[in-house]
Amino acid sequence: MAELYEVETKAVNSAVKRNADRFPEDFMFRLTPEEAESLRCHIGTSNEGRGGRRYLPYSFTEHGVAMLSSVLRSQRAVQINIVIVRAFIKLRELVATHKELAHKMEELERNQREQSAHIAAIYEMVEQLTASADVPPGRRIGFVTDEK
Repeated sequence: MAELYEVETKAVNSAVKRNADRFPEDFMFRLTPEEAESLRCHIGTSNEGRGGRRYLPYSFTEHGVAMLSSVLRSQRAVQINIVIVRAFIKLRELVATHKELAHKMEELERNQREQSAHIAAIYEMVEQLTASADVPPGRRIGFVTDEK
């Protein structure tokens, strides 16, 4: 977040500490040690004991981002807040679209199972009808030709 707002990390951390009552758990939380280690592996931060992080980093929800921009009060913070909120809106729309698609897929699968059951029942009836066709042949119907 500090990089996005073009401020130092300690400025973000101190702004959050000064305004702790503005950041409830659903706005911001600290990463677990495992999550922080995973980030360290991905972003290439320095090793512990050699100038690495002393504290676990914060993670902000969309509401926390909005609150952070009000705490930092810079033009850059306002611009970044608008971009981030729009990204969260798009993400929410994308998730809603996937939920609708998943619901439609479940409905199609249910219909396919029902149709398969009906087709199996029809196939079984046809099998029964053809098996009971052991009626002796009667007189042939049609013309008889005298071919030898």
